[in-house]
Amino acid sequence: MKNFLVVGVGPHARRSHLPALAAGQAAGLVGTIYGVDVLGAMDVLLPFDADDGPRTLPVTLVEPFDSRLPALPDTVRRTLDTLAESRSIDAVVVSTEPAYHMAYTRWALERGLSVLLDKPLSVQAGASTAPERATAILTDFDGILATYERARQRHPDLIVSVQCQRRYHPAFWQMRELISEIADETNCPVTSIQSFHSDGQWRLPDELLGLSYHGFDQGYGKAAHSGYHFFDIVPWLLEPGERNGKELDAVTIHAHVTRPTDFLAQLTVADHERLFPGFAARNPYTPQELHLATQKFGEVDAFISMAFKSRGRIMTLGSLNLVHNGFSQRGNMTPAASLYKGNGRVRQETHIIQQGPFQAIHLHSLQTLSGSNTSEDPHAVGRESHIEVHVLRNNRFRPDWTEYTRLDYKALTTTWDTHLALPTQQSSRRRATHEFLEYLNGWRTREQMRSELTSHRPAATLMSGAYLSMAHQQVSGPPPATLNLRAPASEAIRDRTEASL
Repeated sequence: MKNFLVVGVGPHARRSHLPALAAGQAAGLVGTIYGVDVLGAMDVLLPFDADDGPRTLPVTLVEPFDSRLPALPDTVRRTLDTLAESRSIDAVVVSTEPAYHMAYTRWALERGLSVLLDKPLSVQAGASTAPERATAILTDFDGILATYERARQRHPDLIVSVQCQRRYHPAFWQMRELISEIADETNCPVTSIQSFHSDGQWRLPDELLGLSYHGFDQGYGKAAHSGYHFFDIVPWLLEPGERNGKELDAVTIHAHVTRPTDFLAQLTVADHERLFPGFAARNPYTPQELHLATQKFGEVDAFISMAFKSRGRIMTLGSLNLVHNGFSQRGNMTPAASLYKGNGRVRQETHIIQQGPFQAIHLHSLQTLSGSNTSEDPHAVGRESHIEVHVLRNNRFRPDWTEYTRLDYKALTTTWDTHLALPTQQSSRRRATHEFLEYLNGWRTREQMRSELTSHRPAATLMSGAYLSMAHQQVSGPPPATLNLRAPASEAIRDRTEASL
């Protein structure tokens, strides 16, 4: 059994990684688990909920440091080295704020420790406002990949797996198979893809400042948080449609975003004072102070246009619409729990795929929070576990094709290595961790891993390109093709961000 070090034991680790590792202990795949976090973040003994009840985790605290440092400070490194040696650590889960991912991952690889790495792989402070910081996201990937390759020369069994649960979700497996089937028969790639995700979080104006988890104050936001899942899953879905001569080798990207200053115009401080009695007394900031303080904050919502190319020709048009300020079920001025979860957060997601004239695939997950009526079907539209996939095929062209198929929760439920695989994000996250544990214990080969680091260049490219587009606009002024809706069209300004996949 392998001993684990979990670096970063914040809300996400307590909800996902720690219960999954505890389940691994029950399955005989995990030995002892230790935690690491920064001073002031938590106590040295951390409570969390496992499948079999409450548990505690011993946590070693380290000094905070600047995320822009290329490596861990000597004091932090010495503490981790001592911990790794004294506790016989075999593998590391990196679950810190994303800006710190690279430093901790590099340390683990240099010690010959396998890594389960949270998304995104990395992000740079100021990525949405400074072009050089956006470019550094892809530079980070190249650097950590080189470190990984060097480490594998000394430790051939070493692995880095990235926690991107949609690769482990039965609905996305099914869509890949459907795309591959049509590509095999027609040689047609995916010709367009539209993806949408909403967090369903409503943050009040004063909550924009001083937020320690998934904040905007470091110059990045939605695209670096849950957004990475979609930078990853879009090229992952396009891949089974690629054929000889139609391999995707470049992408042009343009992003439109709203920032906290825009949010404060959409719903002003005065609006919130009317909506929530008592907000005026709680809020210590004037509108002017809020606008000034959030000038260089990251994106709240991001609508990203993409053109995927092969040898200079566009194969696939794509749009990736990432929404933080979307439909929510928050009703109270004071959060019922944390601002991360338990505060009316509602996930909604859709993917619409066209494969030329031959096939259309629609995935819809339209959820609300569970209500008091337990007799309702939790998998129905608008309930807590809704998901369905609709498949349409051109049976006028091929009469043996089924014109329309609907795959609901039950139809999408399948098996994964003889275990039941539910079409939920929680179940898929658990599978991602379990796969990593099986590899470490010799139950799975490298070729069977779904999310090894080496497969994440397309995602890193899209994320870097999206931030580069945001930053160029911030530096250079108005976005391209700005048109006056109440007057004759003005001259479009053309800007292009293109990157190699």
